Parts: sequence; structure tokens; C-alpha cells
Amino acid sequence: MNFDHGALALVGSGEYSEQMQEFEAELVQRAIARGKRNTFIQIPTASSHEGDAQRNFWREKGAAQAARIGATCIYLPIHERSDALNEKFLIERAEDIAHAGLIYFSGGDPHRIAEIFSGTALWDAIVKAWSSGTSLAGCSAGAMAFGGTIMGLRRSHHSAGLGLLPQIEVIPHYDKMLGWLPERVTAFVLRQDAETTLLGIDENTALVKTDKWQSYGRGKVHILRGSISIDPELFQITKP
Repeated sequence: MNFDHGALALVGSGEYSEQMQEFEAELVQRAIARGKRNTFIQIPTASSHEGDAQRNFWREKGAAQAARIGATCIYLPIHERSDALNEKFLIERAEDIAHAGLIYFSGGDPHRIAEIFSGTALWDAIVKAWSSGTSLAGCSAGAMAFGGTIMGLRRSHHSAGLGLLPQIEVIPHYDKMLGWLPERVTAFVLRQDAETTLLGIDENTALVKTDKWQSYGRGKVHILRGSISIDPELFQITKP
């Protein structure tokens, strides 16, 4: 990664919440300073299989957050792989993606994100936007999907992530996850074949990459395996 890239955020939980409002506003503002638009793109893929009520819940929550931070909300209805492969859709949305202030993958099933976006022109366009200054964030499932391997969370097996950060793996909700799935978490931490860095990110907490890694939020980032250099200062908040 270099200074041409936008901010990259791995969020333990709390997308579109009041607790993370300043943080998400800062992600947008950083991109605006790089020439991007004051737009907030929602990608609901991780939970889109849970039905219309759940889709509407997250859509409305994201729109409310965008309104609070003074950004224009754009909802991308990528629910199945056929949506991600839709060339007409990509052409229609190409400008929105390229100039977005923030592109945000929200929570749910991380395996769905990887399976639906992997190897698509849509994912390539998102990465290209990030590489030119757009802030890119993944919360919970989104953070897991950006890595090289996704822990079996809603499934019994591990699977390949999108590989944006191939040497990093993420366990979100870490301050709660040990109580929810202790055996699965322990087995993932102690994998004998792993040469990657495994991070546990607490709820309402984020690890952010700009020119360096920094933490933000009420909780902690836990280095469970491997190593990463995290600046002890909090991510600096700029009011929009």
C-alpha cells in the first residue's frame, strides 16, 4: 500500500451506528480531500440473503448514517453473484464507484461476500477506486472477507477471502466471539499451517490503514498470531 491508496478500515462491529458516526465521517472526509465525492456507498451482500425486511433495515440504517454525516447515500443491491457479474449494472454504476468517498461492506455472512465478488469486474472496480483515494471499509463480515482466509463463522469450514490483505485474517466482535464460539476461535488461532497475522477486533472498534496502521474506538485490536505494527495513537477525527 502507498500514499495513493485511500484509507482501509477493518471494523469489529458497529457499522452505521452513532458510536461509529465520527469515524465513518472521517473516512468520507479523507477521500474528499483526495478529490473524491461526498458519497457513502452501501454494499449489503453479507446479509442480503436474509430477506427483504433485513435488506430494508440495513438500507435505512445506512441512509440515516449518511444523512447524519452529511453525505449522499448510494445503495448497491448486490445480492447474488449474478448481480456482481451484471455488466450493464457495472457500466451504470462505474462513475459512482470510481468517485465514491466511502465504499462500505456491512456485516452478515463473510463467505457470501467472497463467493459473490471474487474474480468479478465489479470487485476490480472497487479496488481501483480505493487505490485512487476512495476509503474502503468492511465491518464484521466485510472485514473478514478482505483477508486471505475466512474463519468458519456461520459455516463449519474455513474458506478463501478476497485477498485484498492476503497475509491478514480477522476475527470481529472479538470481545464477544470467545463467548459465542470458543472452540472454533481457539482452533483458528492455533492452526498449524498458518503463516498469517490473525487479528481480533473488538466491537465498536476499527483498525485503519492510511500511511500506517492505527486503531480507533472503545475496544482493542488483539494480535492473536503473527505481527503487525499498530500506532498507539487513536485515529484522528476531523469533524465534517
